[in-house]
Amino acid sequence: MTSQSTPDRDDLEWARRAQEGDLVAFNAIVERYQARAYNLALRMLRSPAAAEDATQEAFFSAYRHIDSFRGGSLRSWILTIVANAARDALRAPSRRRTTSLEAYTEGGDPGGPWADPGPQPEEQALRAETSRQVHDALDRLPDDQRLVVTLVDLEGLDYDEAAQVARVPIGTVRSRLFRGRRRLRDLLRPVLELSGDLPRQSNGGAQGED
Repeated sequence: MTSQSTPDRDDLEWARRAQEGDLVAFNAIVERYQARAYNLALRMLRSPAAAEDATQEAFFSAYRHIDSFRGGSLRSWILTIVANAARDALRAPSRRRTTSLEAYTEGGDPGGPWADPGPQPEEQALRAETSRQVHDALDRLPDDQRLVVTLVDLEGLDYDEAAQVARVPIGTVRSRLFRGRRRLRDLLRPVLELSGDLPRQSNGGAQGED
């Protein structure tokens, strides 16, 4: 789980060409990672407008500093810049945090992990409600746990990459991920029981730890 992911050949070629000044190659990088970058910024900032600003700033920064990319995972390099831009936004004096993901769940997530391609209205309604509850549960996690859950479980980063983006040791990633997953399971227990993915607790059953 902690071994580095094999670098994507297309990523490395695009990065090499972008370092030579090829704007088409850099645009290909933006197109590939724009949705992931926005999703990460949104989960850190919990504001669509702020996430858009942070994503834009991150790609500007990536373009200005593309020469600093030295190989490895372009994905984790990009997401590290996005996370740094989001942290800067959180520290800004004028930053107003919002606890609502309503705009996100109503279609602000381009190609996100819960995007709904299904044609049936009933299935769409069920997925929309599940998506809302999942996003609400994510929003209730502490910031540090939400970040590592997003990086590992939603963006598919390995522990090394997540540690790089979060700027913490791998052991810290593991512990935050464990606590975050456990907390999400508790928060989403009614949804999991309804879907049959989790056995229903009896009235006298022990409750999970917070």
